[in-house]
Amino acid sequence: MFESKNLIPHHRRRALRQARRGFSLLEIVVVVTIIALLATLVAPRLLDNIGRSKQGVARSEVASIAQQVNLYLADHGLSRIPQDFRLEALTEGDRPYMRERDLIDPWGNPYVIVIPGEENIDFDIVSYGADGQPGGEGEDQDIVN
Repeated sequence: MFESKNLIPHHRRRALRQARRGFSLLEIVVVVTIIALLATLVAPRLLDNIGRSKQGVARSEVASIAQQVNLYLADHGLSRIPQDFRLEALTEGDRPYMRERDLIDPWGNPYVIVIPGEENIDFDIVSYGADGQPGGEGEDQDIVN
């Protein structure tokens, strides 16, 4: 009735022990090394794509804000933009032209209006990029309508 340990053949006991053993340290090191190599190859490209995506969103948003400024000027009978114009004016009133969160760029910095414009005659809508400072390259590059 009772099975003795000695009744199971030696090679069968050895196979059962090995089946329960799990992964060796060498196998785990190899897998971790492969994952680290893949991460070093993929991560920079992924981060670069995210940066370019944010720049594309910012280009679209500065163009949209510039259109809303022109619409605001037309609705208020203004032929030129006042020197003291603030973008926040687009969010005020009963029927605002934009929401406050629409005046924040993809990096969390507020869009800026420059009067008179450096690239356009009347005004520029500018995102100063990831660093939030004028100038820069790559993801820190300024984006103007």
